[in-house]
Amino acid sequence: MGISERKEREKEEMKKLILDTSIKLFMRDSYEKVSIRQIAKEIEYSPATIYLYFKNKDDIFYELHKIGFEKLKEKMLQVTISIENPLERLREIGKAYINFGFENPEFYNLMFITKAPMRKIKECKKWNCGFDAFNSLLQVVQACVDAKEFESENIEATSIAFWSSCHGLVSLVLRDRFLMFPEDKLNKLIRDTTNFILKMKPA
Repeated sequence: MGISERKEREKEEMKKLILDTSIKLFMRDSYEKVSIRQIAKEIEYSPATIYLYFKNKDDIFYELHKIGFEKLKEKMLQVTISIENPLERLREIGKAYINFGFENPEFYNLMFITKAPMRKIKECKKWNCGFDAFNSLLQVVQACVDAKEFESENIEATSIAFWSSCHGLVSLVLRDRFLMFPEDKLNKLIRDTTNFILKMKPA
């Protein structure tokens, strides 16, 4: 390996270290309370080192946000790529979304609950990763309507209704809003609720 290749690898390793450490701190202490100095202390480097890779804390958050959407997109593609029936594909997208949230709570919080990355998005005037994910959902909903699986006067509204149902379940679980149920009952309740959401035909 040449010098330039080694330097590039070291650069990528440092960037990954910063991102991995940041997401742990954001989850533990909340985005608002974590500072660049705190991240630097955790990885045992100076704040100046972090500024070589990211302009500010929002930049770190936004990068993590994009990584999360890439993970979600990959998961949805894995389960839908071979499904021809659009309604079944829509249900599998919902299942993949819900499972992604349960399996990746730290990324889900960054992507869909915490407000921080939206400030960066507003500043940049674009949200490519978010729009890509939503457009994928729109296309499947449109395919369902075209196949007369259900009717819809507004494809965007129907897509948002479906998304909101899945998001609501994930958010309630991640925010411990079902603590009134014993754990053994909760697991079955989540499965049954997921099945109910995915069997509904949007109106």
